[in-house]
Amino acid sequence: MSPFRSSTGLPDNIAGALCYFFPFIGGIVFLALEKRSRFVLFHALQSLIVFGILMITHVLGSLFPLLGPLLSALIFLCSFAVWLLMIYHALRGKWYKLPWVGQIAEQQLRHL
Repeated sequence: MSPFRSSTGLPDNIAGALCYFFPFIGGIVFLALEKRSRFVLFHALQSLIVFGILMITHVLGSLFPLLGPLLSALIFLCSFAVWLLMIYHALRGKWYKLPWVGQIAEQQLRHL
């Protein structure tokens, strides 16, 4: 376990993983509660951005009449893979950045 504690009282790696465990909502909650840990704030921002994008693409993909179910299934599988990957890296205490989204989260973290 991580020796550092976020301002929520949880170890950083647990708080970071919870940002992903509850997709989108976990990011909002930890972004609102966390005051001290840059690690947790980064994962909260990245969770919020990536799962927000995946939710929007899931909804937009379902609008296509014939390909909608196939697109939705592919987006769901992609979302599940990202979910597992990010929980794994956060629990290990890694600052794993997703392509594009990680850069955006890192830039936003500088403004907090």
